[in-house]
Amino acid sequence: MRIALAQLDCALGDLATNVARVGEVAAEARTKEAQLIVFPELQLSGYALAATDRQTAVAPREAAATIGNGISALVGFHERDGDRRHNSAVYVENGSPVQVQRKLYLPDYAPFAEHALFTPGERLRTFDTALGRVAVLICNDAWQPYLPTFAAQGGAQLLLVPAASSTAVPEAEAYWRELTRFYARMLECYVVFVNRVGEEAGFTFWGGSHVVDPLGEVVAQAPRLEEALVFADVDLDRVTARRRELPLLGEMRPELLHDELERVAERARS
Repeated sequence: MRIALAQLDCALGDLATNVARVGEVAAEARTKEAQLIVFPELQLSGYALAATDRQTAVAPREAAATIGNGISALVGFHERDGDRRHNSAVYVENGSPVQVQRKLYLPDYAPFAEHALFTPGERLRTFDTALGRVAVLICNDAWQPYLPTFAAQGGAQLLLVPAASSTAVPEAEAYWRELTRFYARMLECYVVFVNRVGEEAGFTFWGGSHVVDPLGEVVAQAPRLEEALVFADVDLDRVTARRRELPLLGEMRPELLHDELERVAERARS
């Protein structure tokens, strides 16, 4: 399978411009025989939405329509769901939405304050696609160690991580490089990290998108701070083979977590 990493800038609040750009880049990736293209977090709207009053929220089907036939895609977008708004990513096949993942852990501290803009998602799903079994971890969700583990326990062969990681957290870049390699190696899967670039309302996004294989090796990498369309050829049979060779993942045992989850719920209620 050939995956395209669309490390792009975008225009804050300019939905029409961003939609057109996504369509153009998807078409370019298709001509180079990519089967899947992954875009950064909130690619259709821009990240710093508190700095614009333009309408950027769309329904999943509208976001999916930015991708033509002939290529699958993951598109980050500002989701409209009735009166609620979410930081979401839609997985698209044949121009139609297959799965929508809503960001679960919204940074609630300065300068991000995503909790003031979005409603958090309620669950992480793994799902089957024409290319393999997938899970999506939107930026900060990948910093919650149990979520990638649950995804792998759910059979995910491919962890897709769209991000809008910036220099606002100076150590973020080093953390990302360690996190993605650790998850890929320990969970014996491919990790596809796609970060945006550009400057927006005081944020500087550093790029550095990359793909890590089930042995923890970086097999494709984009430059820092520059737009790029990077391709990686991956073989999901390697995931199956590695998990048989070294079966680190045991069966899920939710009863082991029951008491702790009850304590977490109680703390949330209080």
